[in-house]
Amino acid sequence: MRKRRIPPMLTDIVQAALASYDDVLFDSCDACPSCGGDLSGYDIKKRQFAVVMDGEEKKVIPVRIKRFRCRSCRQVHPADQPFYPDTRIGSLVVDLCVTLGGSMPFSRVSSCLYEMGVVVDRWSVRNYIRNNLRTVPGVDMFGFTVPLSIVSHSALAMGMQAGGSVSAADLLAACGHPKRAAPSPFEETTTSVREE
Repeated sequence: MRKRRIPPMLTDIVQAALASYDDVLFDSCDACPSCGGDLSGYDIKKRQFAVVMDGEEKKVIPVRIKRFRCRSCRQVHPADQPFYPDTRIGSLVVDLCVTLGGSMPFSRVSSCLYEMGVVVDRWSVRNYIRNNLRTVPGVDMFGFTVPLSIVSHSALAMGMQAGGSVSAADLLAACGHPKRAAPSPFEETTTSVREE
């Protein structure tokens, strides 16, 4: 099978989508996910959203995640954030791995991402594809299946004014992350929360 060349336009779209997360603060959490109690600020953690190529060097795109302590149950919870549970990179990159993995082997997905300027090793690609339990809606762009969230992000970037930034809420919505709701006081919950 002949290797397909990555169109520069697709690379630009992916890079713009990832760059929109650079140093964004995610600080929204309405109530405790465990008990529904009131929250107070605890701290802010920096997390790696993606690693991209900047010329010949790797560049980390970080995001900042505010954490809260529940005044009732005293558990610490992060704000709504663009990460899937038990992943080390942003959900946008995971979705890209999954959609590309539908039509090519893991090692090819890793090299295809690298051609787009996104660094993910093939073992991580394999794990993200194998452990995926979600349906990631995709669309064909330039002969490659990419997640619809990439299209949503490019629409956000086009609507952004020069020098401006996209809000954390808009980025979460573009990723398809639903707003976390507090449990109903009438429902029994069996949620266990692990501190980072």
